Amino acid sequence: MKTRNLVAAAFVAAIAAPALLSAQKPAEMPSFKAEKCYGIAKAGKNDCASTGNNSCGGTSKRDGDKKAWVFVPEGFCDRIVGGSKTAQ
Repeated sequence: MKTRNLVAAAFVAAIAAPALLSAQKPAEMPSFKAEKCYGIAKAGKNDCASTGNNSCGGTSKRDGDKKAWVFVPEGFCDRIVGGSKTAQ
């Protein structure tokens, strides 16, 4: 019986995974005053991107992608090395 449940759970996970991945979207605006800061996100840690194939949160393929952004507190982006308020 345990094997049957394990197989059923694996089957459900295999079916549900593509649906969950297609539901990816940009990160929601944080509760604090924030601004988008481009070029500082680690790979897979971005909140979104302006264009390209990493338009959803957590999908950036490389560190410091100039088109990927993360939310930072308002006024901090200009203080971060490599940070920009616009996509490059």
